[in-house]
Amino acid sequence: MKSIAELDAIRKKALNNMKVKKENQGYKIVIGMATCGIAAGAKPIMSAFIEQLEKRNISVPVSKTGCVGVCRLEPMADIIDDMGNKTTYIMLTPDKVEKIVQNHIINGQVVSEFTINSTQAIF
Repeated sequence: MKSIAELDAIRKKALNNMKVKKENQGYKIVIGMATCGIAAGAKPIMSAFIEQLEKRNISVPVSKTGCVGVCRLEPMADIIDDMGNKTTYIMLTPDKVEKIVQNHIINGQVVSEFTINSTQAIF
């Protein structure tokens, strides 16, 4: 750096990059859509995620995956952040989806009551 102006330009660029990241946050949503998930109601869950995101004008990719092997916890969805951290939400309903979008996608706060936790046996 040779001047205060150059330092200020670097600062402005960094702040702009932070703003872009905050607006998008790099999330991805993956819905379990194997036969077990569909039978448990995954199609309305996928529709609810898409509807809630569109309603709030948020651009987050929503995709499908096959069976994750824990059928009794379907419908399930993973929220994956830009660092690759995955939060798995289980036994979803459209009302839960609305809360997940508001708290996790918008505010960055995991809705732990809808996730697999350490006290719940998976199998």
